Amino acid sequence: MSPGRVSALAAWALVLNAFVWGVSWYPFRVLEDAGLHALWSTALIYGLCLAGLLIWRPSAWRHFGHTPQLWLLLIASGLTNVGFNWAVTVGDVVRVVLLFYLMPAWSVLLAWALLGERPTRNSLARLLLALLGVMIVLKTPESPWPVPASLPDGLALLGGFAFALTNILLLKLKDTAEEARMVAMFGGGTVLAVLVGALGHAGGLVAWPPAPAWGWVVLVLLTGVGFLLANLGLQYGAARLPAATTALVMLTEVVFASVSSVLLGAADLQLRTQLGGTLILLAALWAAQRGDDSTQSG
Repeated sequence: MSPGRVSALAAWALVLNAFVWGVSWYPFRVLEDAGLHALWSTALIYGLCLAGLLIWRPSAWRHFGHTPQLWLLLIASGLTNVGFNWAVTVGDVVRVVLLFYLMPAWSVLLAWALLGERPTRNSLARLLLALLGVMIVLKTPESPWPVPASLPDGLALLGGFAFALTNILLLKLKDTAEEARMVAMFGGGTVLAVLVGALGHAGGLVAWPPAPAWGWVVLVLLTGVGFLLANLGLQYGAARLPAATTALVMLTEVVFASVSSVLLGAADLQLRTQLGGTLILLAALWAAQRGDDSTQSG
């Protein structure tokens, strides 16, 4: 296959990943309406993916014994899914996705702390631009300060921070077997969702799962297949395209989420959300075009 065709296929694989994540709020909300909280949905969906992966590569878990950072990846990936999946079922979808995409700003700080990459003037400018956008999104007439005023806001910010940490750890673990990284990510989604769900139930926030019913069981299975294909698309595309191209293509998730949620009445596009979101996306686009940065180490 020619390089051009490979690149095109890789780009479409990333679009598939972005599409699945961008519209994933809908099956989670349908499952929520059926009585299955997003945490239990996440645990079941990722548990199915994990089981399939371990059937395919039964020895993948052995890498955890000599690569301790896989455990940190498991936690970071788990918190990403707990934060995002829970937030999109109870909050304004566009607002949640925009706050989640503060991820490039968190990456500046995490790369400094974990990789020794000192932020450049450009990266600090991007950080300030993204933070300004978040302040505008969070600022409501009722809040004197732009701080997370609701559970969805807090979950979206937590998910974005955890996603940034996940990307940093994937970079550090780039020489680790791919199946081991996938086990960590699917395992994190399963284990963290169960743990947080149990804690949420103890605190009166999360109800236990209902008795199995064909309607939601089939949707869980189909969503699991979707997430598995999305992960395979990410693995294929990200390995064959420049990082900047990958970042740009992945921003289509915001488009998919925004259009689908507005059409289905799950989002309210207020002026401050549009203005703040524009700044956040500009910061993300700028981060994707950071070839002019001269990264400092130390």
